[in-house]
Amino acid sequence: MKNNIRVERAIKNITQAELAEKVGVSRQTINTIESNKYIPSTVLALKIARVFGKTLEEIFSLEEND
Repeated sequence: MKNNIRVERAIKNITQAELAEKVGVSRQTINTIESNKYIPSTVLALKIARVFGKTLEEIFSLEEND
């Protein structure tokens, strides 16, 4: 699964730490999600999408091998 969290953060001008605080996780968790090393739970993915005012599909997408 890939995501565009880094791009959305840049558009909203918020740091990983600020996003982490808004969704109730650590900055390291946001970093690992952005780096595609960790796939978030459905609840966390929905919270992230809500922060950006986007649908889940606008933030996360499946890759061919998923």
